[in-house]
Amino acid sequence: MQMISKASSCAMASLSCTRARSGLCVWPGARQLCLRKSLLCGFMWLLSTPFKTLRCAGRTLRVSQFCSITNMSSSLQIELVPCLRDNYAYLLHDADTGTVAVVDPSESVPIVDALSRKNRNLTYILNTHHHYDHTGGNEELKARYGAKVIGSGLDSERIPGIDIGLKDGDKWMFGGHEVLVMETPGHTRGHISFYFPGSGAIFTGDTLFSLSCGKLFEGKPEEVIVFS
Repeated sequence: MQMISKASSCAMASLSCTRARSGLCVWPGARQLCLRKSLLCGFMWLLSTPFKTLRCAGRTLRVSQFCSITNMSSSLQIELVPCLRDNYAYLLHDADTGTVAVVDPSESVPIVDALSRKNRNLTYILNTHHHYDHTGGNEELKARYGAKVIGSGLDSERIPGIDIGLKDGDKWMFGGHEVLVMETPGHTRGHISFYFPGSGAIFTGDTLFSLSCGKLFEGKPEEVIVFS
């Protein structure tokens, strides 16, 4: 699973740093620092909250209340696509350029169906990490649409079909939207998050998601604290 966060309301509602009216941090250049600090605060809050409390909250609050965002800016459209039993992939569409991407496709069929309904092609496949439930649809989608697979350079030998390897601090353009790559290790050593500063959206893979956080399969808690 993964999570979309927006400064106003979502499960990571807590991008809690002091903000100017524009929606950015008050101090120039501090936006990324605030985001990293908020991720850490959310992670530590989850660790300190009794599991029973989280479980009850999960029953009371529907997933759609956290993840039903479909329009986060005038041109960036985000659609949730259920995959497997309890995963979501995210279809991104830049309405101005027609550019389309999918984040962490667990399988190909639901993605193909969603694209077909709107008669869209697929330009990019974004992977936050190498686990099969986030990359299982890579090869079929790449073969069908000719999409470029983007992920962490540290996982270049473990992400199926990867074309472009990125590292912490890299920036690239998804249509007309700048994307900042952030290393968020712990769940896996090569785990990255994709941050869209213009719309306040971040895709965190299994680092942090609704009412839970990813297990540390390949890292230690202190690594998450230092680098995330």
